[in-house]
Amino acid sequence: MKKKILVVDDDEIIRTTLELNLLEVGYSVDTAASGEEACTMFANGYDLIITDLLMEGVGGLEVLRRVKKHNPYTIVFILTGHGELDSAVEALRAGAEDYLLKPYNHDELLMRIDRVFEKQDMRTTIDLYENILSVCSECKKIRDNTSNKQGDENWVSMEKYLSRTTGSSLSHGLCPDCYRKRLNELASISGGISSDKKKKKI
Repeated sequence: MKKKILVVDDDEIIRTTLELNLLEVGYSVDTAASGEEACTMFANGYDLIITDLLMEGVGGLEVLRRVKKHNPYTIVFILTGHGELDSAVEALRAGAEDYLLKPYNHDELLMRIDRVFEKQDMRTTIDLYENILSVCSECKKIRDNTSNKQGDENWVSMEKYLSRTTGSSLSHGLCPDCYRKRLNELASISGGISSDKKKKKI
């Protein structure tokens, strides 16, 4: 799936140049001519937002703060001039992944984007594995990872795990499928016993 990038800049030349550079290497790209417009587009689900720092109305710092509230996993790059480095540092403290000085270097831009997307994919993979619940295929116990320390996990019964994590009291019963299976097993056993009795009488 193509990574989606939103380019935000009130300078049409920079905005268009960035768009063409990113489209050329295969990214899906949208553009916004203002911070206000960008904030209305967050629902499109962008992997990366590249935003100018100084714009009239909603500036790059505010775009950063708003998108992090919308989705903290969205990566943000700040575009800034040489005289705005203090503000760029402030943006990094507020959650920006990186900043780029204008005029930006094309190859450096692509290298930095590739690097942050690799980190993003790795983080997504780690989050996915952390959300997988390990169940023993033999005894059906669950690995309790709440200690968050590698090697310290306890294997507990499913009942104990669910009771602790949900706060619910559990009762035991049989679902319809297992109930029918148990009846068939009992019928089979009963049929076998009857056959043995008949043989003995004979």
